[in-house]
Amino acid sequence: MTDTWLEIACDVPEEYSDVVADFLTQLTGNGVCVDNQSVDAFSVSEIPDTERVIVKAYLSADGDSSHCMAEVDSFITGLSNTNPSASFNPPLIVSVNAEDWSTSWKKYFTPLRVGKRILIVPTWEEAVLLPDDLVIRIDPGMAFGTGGHETTRLCLEILESVIEQDPLLTFPSLLDLGTGSGILAMAANLLGAGRILALDIDADAIDVARANISLNEMTGRIDCGTSPLESLTENFDIILANILAEELVRLAHDLTDRLIHGGALILSGILAEKENLVRQGFNLDDLRYCETVHAGEWVAMLYRKEGEQ
Repeated sequence: MTDTWLEIACDVPEEYSDVVADFLTQLTGNGVCVDNQSVDAFSVSEIPDTERVIVKAYLSADGDSSHCMAEVDSFITGLSNTNPSASFNPPLIVSVNAEDWSTSWKKYFTPLRVGKRILIVPTWEEAVLLPDDLVIRIDPGMAFGTGGHETTRLCLEILESVIEQDPLLTFPSLLDLGTGSGILAMAANLLGAGRILALDIDADAIDVARANISLNEMTGRIDCGTSPLESLTENFDIILANILAEELVRLAHDLTDRLIHGGALILSGILAEKENLVRQGFNLDDLRYCETVHAGEWVAMLYRKEGEQ
């Protein structure tokens, strides 16, 4: 077994990431990864474009890597020459210990408290529990959405507040749109929601959500699927939508239609600079804006549907 690997890192404009990734895959015979750490989205399809990314590939350190590096240098130079308006940095190569590489990322994920009672715990960690803790166990390596990002935390905090402050809603029905890892749906179950539907357009995300739901022994309490919002006819007491601002605005009428009168609509995944865009998009006759909460450069919003059921 190879104990040491060589990591090749190419810092390139985002629009060239696919061609660079294809080249590195063919050159090394191994998979590649693309670093994009600006957001913690629930689905690959939800990650917004960025100006630059780092495409990484790996070679065994047992052989002579000079030939491969020469080919990488030549390829990046060729891209730069044929695309003079784009900026390409020279590729870098560093040695990576296999054991450290496979486990070192785990040090960034520790038990996380969100709101008053929710405790998110990585599967390999033990946490000190308080009497009222509601525990969600998750493997952060499995999916997008671990609870650590501001968008997820804001959504969880508003959800906890909505359920806590509305005692007339016994076992409220809930739709989690863009469920990703399933973390919001699982939190809703622990907080007392009844009927829960978790949807994502990414079938791989739904597989991950089901695995996490099973891990937390919630199978049978949460339904998962890839049905588009527009196809639903069921209405819900609470709707969570933690997706990009532009997609929220596009779905504004459909989200409102699927909400019962008096129900709560929680919107997240919104950069602070896009708050006005979302406010304008949800300025509908039957919706009442309640509040915006902030964390870092992100915001989440709470709306209520006017009228009685």
